[in-house]
Formats: sequence, structure tokens, C-alpha cells
Amino acid sequence: MKRLDIELGERSYPIFIGAGALDDCAGRIAELCNGGKVIAVTDLNVALTHGDKLLRALKSRGVESYTVAVAPGEKSKSVKNLEWLYHSFVSLNLRRGDAVIAFGGGVVGDLAGLAAATYMRGVTLIQIPTTLLAQVDSSVGGKVAVNIAEGKNLVGSFYQPALVISDISLLDTLPEREFRAGMAEVVKYAAIGESELTELLASSEASAGKIEEIVYVCCRCKGGYTRRDERDTGERMALNFGHTFGHAIEKLHGYGVYLHGEAVAMGMALAARAGEALGVTAPEAGRELLELMDACGLKYAFKGDAASLVPLMDGDKKNTDGDITLILLKNFGETTKLKVSAGVLCQALRRRRRRK
Repeated sequence: MKRLDIELGERSYPIFIGAGALDDCAGRIAELCNGGKVIAVTDLNVALTHGDKLLRALKSRGVESYTVAVAPGEKSKSVKNLEWLYHSFVSLNLRRGDAVIAFGGGVVGDLAGLAAATYMRGVTLIQIPTTLLAQVDSSVGGKVAVNIAEGKNLVGSFYQPALVISDISLLDTLPEREFRAGMAEVVKYAAIGESELTELLASSEASAGKIEEIVYVCCRCKGGYTRRDERDTGERMALNFGHTFGHAIEKLHGYGVYLHGEAVAMGMALAARAGEALGVTAPEAGRELLELMDACGLKYAFKGDAASLVPLMDGDKKNTDGDITLILLKNFGETTKLKVSAGVLCQALRRRRRRK
């Protein structure tokens, strides 16, 4: 089992990564609760597959624990479910000395995280991600949020967990589609500069040790960005490569039609295309990105008019002064931030399309 420490002063926390990490770290959960109770927020699929394992691990350490579950899928990341969690916490007598466990994928992590951040002005949050995407990305860094009709993650905060436990064995039951969606975030980290991942992804070996190393490297990378730019106002924006287009795709089709990682894969391809058309991205960078996504079995073709996504980007949190802020590749492994008007971006996407 690997340990990685996210250094944020008094908000620092450890991440434990490895097969069996849940059982190995149950005692740490008990220490954080200090005799209090735990409420595990999960979804119905995870509750059926892994719920008993979590409750057994907590019971073995004498932790009083309860489970509440939402429906699986992006639509559960809503203000309605956030309020439902508050009522559930009250009915279970959750107090400030108790803890909330986010036990699931990115949707559960964001939803439970925002509930923990705001209930009684903040209770202890523990992230136990059960999907590859959540283990490599969303469980780390403190971003918690829900969606509203006007956009994805527009209501949220920064709230660091006290502990992250990434048990690789929980991925054994993950559907192939979910696993591939998580690989999109792994490719993102490789594309923005984590060369060690490029080497790992080039290997045909598919061992648990390789997955453990992939999760560790991604968390190390995100932890570094978080330490240097916790509030996502500068350097950390590089982690949004592919997400401006990806969020627009999710909004266009309705949340839940595409998994987040699937939309990010399409978003990265579109960002490379836009960057090349705008004279920012070197052509070989785009080719290397697509080759790596091909090697990971990702589908990244957006079957529509890419320019139709531009009006849906207006509410993106990175935007300022009426312009759209894009994270683009200069070279593979090197990103840049570019402000561009909606009209210029539409023209670039359509100009690029006509050249094909």
C-alpha cells in the first residue's frame, strides 16, 4: 500500500492507495471519529456491491455507522439531493464531532463533500472513491459541488477531506465503460505534463500494481497543483484541460447521457482541434494526444457541430470579461491559458472542420 501526503498546512491529509486499503485503514477512520458516528453517503449500485464490506470494516473497529444512498448517475448531483442529505443527517443525529464518508464515484464525492462542508458549518469528510475516475482525480483537491440547470458544478466550495482511501480492489467490479471513463482523466494528466503516465500507459501490462501506480502518480500530480493553487485561480486551471468543452457536451445532451470521463475525452480532442486552428497547439501535440487515447480505448469523436457548444460555455467558472477561457496544449505535456471571444472560437472550430 502506498501513502501520499497532501501538504496544506492545517488542512493536510493522507491518501492511502492499494488493494485492501479499506480494511487496512478502518482504524484511521475510527481515530478521526473519536467515538462518534459515521454516515456513509453512497449510491444504490455501490451500496449493493460494496456496502457490506464498508460496514464490516467499520464495525470491526467499533465505529457506529449508517448508510444513505442516492440513485446512481450525474442527475443525483443536485440541490434537491443535497437538501435530502441534510434532512438525513438530522434524522441520524449527525453532530460536529462525527464524520461523513463519501463512498462512491465522482458524483457521490462531490455531493457528499458539499453536504459535509456546509452541514453545521462543516463536519469531518472522508473520501473512499470506488471508481477509477474518482481515485485518480475527483476525490483529491477539495472541490465539492452540485449541478444546476444553468451549468455543471456552479454551486460548490473547496473543502478538503481529512482522509482519502483508494482501495484498488474496489475497481474489480467496475464496469468496463466506467473504467474507460476514468482513463480519460489519466490521459489528461499525461497530456498536461506527467510523462511517467505516458510510459505506464504505453505498457500492455494490466496488473493491480500498475493501476496502483497510475492512481498514485495522478494523485501526486493533483496534490502538487492543489498545494500551489488550492483555490483554482491560476496554475491549477491546467487540470481543466478538456473540461470546458466536456462540460458543454454534458449540458447539451443532458447530464448522465455521457459519463464525465467520456465527455472529457471528447473535450480534449476538441481542445486540441481548437488550439491548432487558433495557432496555439502544435499539430504533433494533437496527434500524440489522439494516439494515447486510442491506445487506452477511448472514444473521442464528437458527432455534431463543435461550434454549437460555444454558447454553452458562457457560464464556465474560468471565464472573465465576457471571454471564454480555454486550457490548451502548446506541446504534448505543456499547457497554456487562452482568452478568446465566442465569435473567434466559433470561427476557428468551423475553419478547422472545413480543412478536414
